Amino acid sequence: MNPPSPAAQSQGGEPADRAVPLHTRIIATHIDRRYHNWTVLQLLTTRFTYRDESGWRERLAAGEFTVDGRTASPDDILLEGMTLQYHPTDLLEPEVDPSYKITYEDEDLLVVDKSGDLPVHPAGVFYYHTLWYLLSEKFGTIHPVNRLDRETSGLLVIARNPEAAAKLASDNWQKEYFALVFGRFTESLDAAGALVKDTASPVRRKRKYLHGSNDGELCRTLLQPEKIFADRTLVKARLFTGRMHQIRATLFSLGYPLVGDKLYGVDDSLFIKRAKEGKLSPEDYQRLGMKRQALHSARLTFRHPRSGKELVFTSPLPEDMQQAISADF
Repeated sequence: MNPPSPAAQSQGGEPADRAVPLHTRIIATHIDRRYHNWTVLQLLTTRFTYRDESGWRERLAAGEFTVDGRTASPDDILLEGMTLQYHPTDLLEPEVDPSYKITYEDEDLLVVDKSGDLPVHPAGVFYYHTLWYLLSEKFGTIHPVNRLDRETSGLLVIARNPEAAAKLASDNWQKEYFALVFGRFTESLDAAGALVKDTASPVRRKRKYLHGSNDGELCRTLLQPEKIFADRTLVKARLFTGRMHQIRATLFSLGYPLVGDKLYGVDDSLFIKRAKEGKLSPEDYQRLGMKRQALHSARLTFRHPRSGKELVFTSPLPEDMQQAISADF
């Protein structure tokens, strides 16, 4: 779907058509060939695992789902082209750190520096506790241009009109990140290769990087040691492509797991544990070295969509990453 408008969410968690007020949440899944002839319950239990089968049956019995405007039941058959809508009344969103700073603002765009515990887009249980929602309340309709994970801090750009969004999306950006990793990363590396599914991991979404390979989703990251400590390294990562989990998967596959990362850190079973139990123990966080993944969007360079002037924005290393560095001594 085309992003955004603040009324609803598409199947990927993005805002959909602004047909209802901002405070009304509707999650819409548009049925494609993958889900043709699936039942409603089959789709919910397969794609949206934050509830079990009995939980989804309860929500269906409460009348919170419709298919093309009609109240849905668990055994209704979904056909390609249909729309399944969820009108949640009881989703409790996890607490986040809602802090952010507007680094730059004009009629076309916002440059925002966000915390390391704030989702950008609505997805899963998150809607109100997102940067998109907070900014939509203040600025109206917005168009996030570049994405950051919930646990990635730092800079991102928000377009304030469709024309600016289109021009920014087609620009040749320069993006630089700081990543704190375990191990001594001592030499620069032009990491050009491919990302593929990590079949050795029990986490389906996990990826691995194959250096020098053309077999997979091509990617390229320039990695440079910024500061080397006793058993950790602050690495500067410059992106030449923008693939999902590109920096995290590349560093992990090279033998340098990201500090604090539940998926690409020291043990991906912690990702599963947090998903099932909703939390990790103090001992788990001690192993991770930090409560969130140590990745920070530190520098953005791009052209202004109206004037064409080159803009450069930087963000200093946040306090929690500095503290994780000091823990290495």
